[in-house]
Amino acid sequence: MDLPTLGRRRLLELGAGGVAAAVLAACAAGTTSGHATPVSMRTGSFSSQFRPQTATNWALAVPETGNSPGSPDGAAAGKPPVALFLHGTGADHRVIFDDLRAADVLSQHVARGGTPFALAAVDGGESWWHRRATGTDTQAMVVEEFIPLLAGQGLDTGRLAVFGLSMGGFGALLLASQHRIPGLRAVAAMSPAVWSLHDAARTDNFDSAEDFAANDIFALRPELGPLPKRIDCGTSDNLLYSVKDYVSGLPGEHEGGFQDGGHDGGYWRSILPDVFSFLGRNLA
Repeated sequence: MDLPTLGRRRLLELGAGGVAAAVLAACAAGTTSGHATPVSMRTGSFSSQFRPQTATNWALAVPETGNSPGSPDGAAAGKPPVALFLHGTGADHRVIFDDLRAADVLSQHVARGGTPFALAAVDGGESWWHRRATGTDTQAMVVEEFIPLLAGQGLDTGRLAVFGLSMGGFGALLLASQHRIPGLRAVAAMSPAVWSLHDAARTDNFDSAEDFAANDIFALRPELGPLPKRIDCGTSDNLLYSVKDYVSGLPGEHEGGFQDGGHDGGYWRSILPDVFSFLGRNLA
């Protein structure tokens, strides 16, 4: 699928709603080099045609490396690539920054010599990151609205990876498996909420058996063959055996593993530096 082209007016509409371009320093301490790389934060909100009657908020963290764009218009040379984060249930775009302290982890990653990249997150509600019977389609929102918005922020959306946790881990794997982003560089999933069979007693994640079949990431595993991928899950997570089942049928090589921890922020914070290292290598 080709990425749709949006006009300048539409990009301005998407970027409206209060882009906080004032740089907020997110300086991390305790890097191995004894230095921290400043990370600037931008936030904003837009009205999405795929999420009617609700504001779609977003946040963006960009390492200040000296060759990153210094303003949202991207006039400076050296546009950084993008890692796009999808959140889990009961959360929003802020969880990666507020709970997992991702700006600090990104600062440390760059200070250690890792490839600089921008980290972007957007609200998806409880949609499970695919089209629903209500008309909500957060996958289309990401592809047709948010990624063009990021390009308007001076980022290199031609070098893009996607990752997420829990519901967002499922969403990242689905987005990659369905080839919605041309030239996607990598996908990573932390504790992805994946199941091989439809549960008719649940309606929060899929509307019907037909909806499950249309978004069955177990059946879509062959589509991830050559794509760099990383999947992690805690050994005390209730999803462990389902995730192991999913990983056992993945084609090609993959990174990640099963480490001590549960389905919680403590576990996700413990693996985030390694996830960022994986993303950086594949966005270089």
